[in-house]
Amino acid sequence: MLKGKVALVTGSTSGIGLAIARTYAQDGAHVVINGFGDKDAIEKERSGIEKDFGVKAIYSGADMSKGAEIAAMIADAEKQLGSVDILVNNAGIQFVAPVEEFPVEKWDQIIAINLSAAFHAMRAAVPGMKARKWGRIISTASAHALVASPFKSAYVSAKHGIAGLTKTVALETAAHGITVNAICPGYVWTPLVEKQIPDTMAARGLTREQVIKDVLLAAQPTKEFVTVEEIAGLALYLTSDLARSITGAILAIDGGWTAA
Repeated sequence: MLKGKVALVTGSTSGIGLAIARTYAQDGAHVVINGFGDKDAIEKERSGIEKDFGVKAIYSGADMSKGAEIAAMIADAEKQLGSVDILVNNAGIQFVAPVEEFPVEKWDQIIAINLSAAFHAMRAAVPGMKARKWGRIISTASAHALVASPFKSAYVSAKHGIAGLTKTVALETAAHGITVNAICPGYVWTPLVEKQIPDTMAARGLTREQVIKDVLLAAQPTKEFVTVEEIAGLALYLTSDLARSITGAILAIDGGWTAA
C-alpha cells in the first residue's frame, strides 16, 4: 500500500513513534526516524528497519524545539529520499507539577516540542504534498487533547493546541489530496509514561502501584494500557485510500476514557 512513499516520524527512536515507523516500513514505505538516545541503539533500530523490511531508513537528530532544524530535516529528507509523503508529529515530553510551581522553562520546552514542532513540520512538508496532490499528516495527540488532568498544564495545553492545529490545516489542505488527523491515545506503556510516575508519586503522595492503578488507569474503563501496535495500526489505516475522507478528525484510542 505504501510502496514508494516516504514517511517521516518525529520522536521515533522508541515507543509509539518507532512502532509507527516500523509499521510503515513493513508496508513498503521508506522512513525517516528522529529523536534522541544512545547513538548505537538508534543505529541498530535504523539498520534493523532496512534489514527487516527492505526499505531505505535514514536518521535525523534534529532538535524538535528548534524550528530551523525541523525545516532542515524535512528538506534533507526530500533531498535524500525524494519526498515526504507522510508526516507523523509524534515527538513529545512531559512534566508534572502544580501550576504555581510549574517551571517556566518546562512550560516553554513542552509547548515547543509538543505543539510548535508540529507547526514547523507541517509548514515545511505541506508545499511538497500540495505539489504531488497527496499527503498524510498525523499527529500523536493524547486523550489530553480532549480532557484535562491536574498538574499537567503545559502538556494539556499543547495537546489541545494540536487538536486546533489539526483541524485548521485539514481545512486548508482538504482540496489538495491531503488529510490531516490527530490520534489521541489514552495511557500507553512507553518510556514517557514510565518517567512521569515518580513526579506523579511526589505530586500526589502515592506509591508507584497506586499511581498506575488509581491515576494512570483510573480513567480507562478497560483498565488496560493501550499498546503501541494498536496506535501504529490506526496510523497505518489513516494513510490508506479507505481513509481519504477522514480529515480534521481527533480520534480517541483510549480504552473508553473520553466516553465518560
